[in-house]
Amino acid sequence: MDGTVVAFDERRGLGTIRGADGGEYPFHATCIADGSRSIEAGAAVRFEVVAGHLGRWEAAAIEKR
Repeated sequence: MDGTVVAFDERRGLGTIRGADGGEYPFHATCIADGSRSIEAGAAVRFEVVAGHLGRWEAAAIEKR
């Protein structure tokens, strides 16, 4: 799915992506595919939606477009 990074907290490694479907998906820095552990808010990305640890949908395999 395509989307945009809405927010990312580098200190905590947590962020949120708004998908093309309008949903918001949380993610952790370890889910950034290139291993950089950092991504800027506003970046256009492609990602997968997976079942998360807390029973909600989360973003994974995040790649900048």
